[in-house]
Amino acid sequence: MTPRKQIRPFHTVLVANRGEIAIRIMRTARRLGYGTVAVYSEADRDGPHVHAADRAVCIGGAAPRDSYLNIPALIDAARRAGADAVHPGYGFLAENADFADAVDAAGLVFIGPAGAAIRAMGNKAQAKRLVLAAGMPCIPGYQGADQSDAALLAAAADVGFPVMVKAAAGGGGRGMRLVPDAGALPQALASARSEAEVAFGSAELILERAVLAPRHVEIQVLADSHGHVIHLGERDCSVQRRHQKVIEEAPSPAVDAALRACMGEAAINAAKAIGYIGAGTMEFLLDRDGRFYFMEMNTRLQVEHAVTEAITGLDLVEWQLRVAAGEPLALAQDDVRLDGHAIEVRLTAEDVPAGFLPQTGPVLRWRPPPQEGGVRVDHGLAEGGAVSPHYDSMVAKLVAHGRTRDEARRKLLRAVGQCVLLGLPSNQGFLADCLADPAFADGGAVHTGFVQERFGERLSERPQPPLRTLALAAFAALAGAMPRQEGGRIRPAALGGQAARVGLAQGDARWDAQLAAGGEGWQLAVQGGSFALRDAAWEDDARATLRVECDGITERIVVAPQGDALHCFHAGRAWSFERVSERKRRGAEGGSGAVTAPLTGRIVDVAVRAGDAVQAGQRLVVLEAMKMEHTLTAPLAGVVAEVCAQAGGQSAKGALLLRIEEAA
Repeated sequence: MTPRKQIRPFHTVLVANRGEIAIRIMRTARRLGYGTVAVYSEADRDGPHVHAADRAVCIGGAAPRDSYLNIPALIDAARRAGADAVHPGYGFLAENADFADAVDAAGLVFIGPAGAAIRAMGNKAQAKRLVLAAGMPCIPGYQGADQSDAALLAAAADVGFPVMVKAAAGGGGRGMRLVPDAGALPQALASARSEAEVAFGSAELILERAVLAPRHVEIQVLADSHGHVIHLGERDCSVQRRHQKVIEEAPSPAVDAALRACMGEAAINAAKAIGYIGAGTMEFLLDRDGRFYFMEMNTRLQVEHAVTEAITGLDLVEWQLRVAAGEPLALAQDDVRLDGHAIEVRLTAEDVPAGFLPQTGPVLRWRPPPQEGGVRVDHGLAEGGAVSPHYDSMVAKLVAHGRTRDEARRKLLRAVGQCVLLGLPSNQGFLADCLADPAFADGGAVHTGFVQERFGERLSERPQPPLRTLALAAFAALAGAMPRQEGGRIRPAALGGQAARVGLAQGDARWDAQLAAGGEGWQLAVQGGSFALRDAAWEDDARATLRVECDGITERIVVAPQGDALHCFHAGRAWSFERVSERKRRGAEGGSGAVTAPLTGRIVDVAVRAGDAVQAGQRLVVLEAMKMEHTLTAPLAGVVAEVCAQAGGQSAKGALLLRIEEAA
């Protein structure tokens, strides 16, 4: 029996989530006078969201299934901490109908829609059938119950290639594959099923005809329990990598007032058809001719909700709380005003040249940009903390609001260039490149293939540091061992009479620098260049920020030493070097035939055995981390000499998985 949805006043909100979204929800809850309760896994015991709450409850182990996906533990935590309402945030159980029902059955207020509405829209196949009945335009496809390969192959032939394979039970790019022809479909189905099962607990798939070069545009809806539904305009989420959003903006450069009204009306009608209550988002593909097609509904707060807040002046979390308490909406559709433009970027712990591989590791330096002049930063990081392998790779969101789109873009580009994250790779430089790209600046030619179209093979190229960055990094490496005077100043005499040398390496590239003191400063030579340095001083006791005049210009470099490594942030970019003089010898396993784990994760499949002959590019191992699968292929043709990996096991980043001896 489905429990009745609890809609009533409450006093304390448990946030069933972690990281930046938990902190963001608590901020509004506190402003409205509500008590706050955090939950945390053993991996998050000292997490920033734990410290942000009035009370906190440990709910289990690091793995999501033991903690943030553990429904009984969450209900028990609410009871123990005295919470009478639960906000799911996004991700984890936010779109789990069983969780919403369990909260209602426990007599608590679920700050979101009823379980029945989540269930209706949570499965893409069922959702498409429902909205089609409500008159919503949909992409031709297949959402049938027969999930056999034969049925899907036949359906794909009817739909026409290219087709999109999608997980029926979830989104976020997981379980999604673009298939160009029938020959590629069987492998795509197997891979998508496996990834969907891991991410959503369901291997059900749907097919859709691929709409080439579309925009991804979504409509934000807000509905109360009194039958009122409004929309708050659109967001354009077309800049994506691996089918996951990277940059979002509102309003869309491709949507005018007439199209906005048409899309908004369709979204409102669909929400009314399922009796929706709360904040939700209807996602559409928009083709070049202005035709829009329903993709899915997200029955929760979106990651990108902040851009809608910026242009409407509304706090969406506040309205989630007010609607959950039974209040009617205080504004009608005609009262909604869109002011200016807002753009958001998602800062993720990913190695972009390695194919956007999720990364884990320590947060050695975290210096977000100032939140002023229309810039907002939502994050869950703390210097000295770590990014865990158990959860999503997104670590922060940066948002800028301006009078015009270009003003918002300029503000955000500046903020991204001031955002310091050292200790592990991130997409910070890539975000800056996207914002600075002329096609993005123009706005008119952006579509879901923007990243590949504009960057292509350059994405796999590891950028080389400018000579000036190398010079300051080398100086900082040597200055770290020099004594400081009052105010953190470093005197040239601290170097002594001999020139100092340091070698820096990045992959196969190596640079040797030499520093000599003279008069009021130093002369540093590196890679054929020479730089005059003076007036150097550490700006903090941790020797994290070094200020120095270089060739007449005073600059700052933020550094974080870590064993043999030196992480630096200079001129808006992060760099990681290895000090060559301290470089450890690499074992024989570091040869070209070694296949090592590019990230910490679970080993899903090992496709070869010792003694097997393999071809270059052949599939060898599949890893799963941060809810995504990553396929490792053979770097060369040869024979598998050693297999160190086992399906179902775990691998640490850099661990040897198998070794191939090159064919003679």
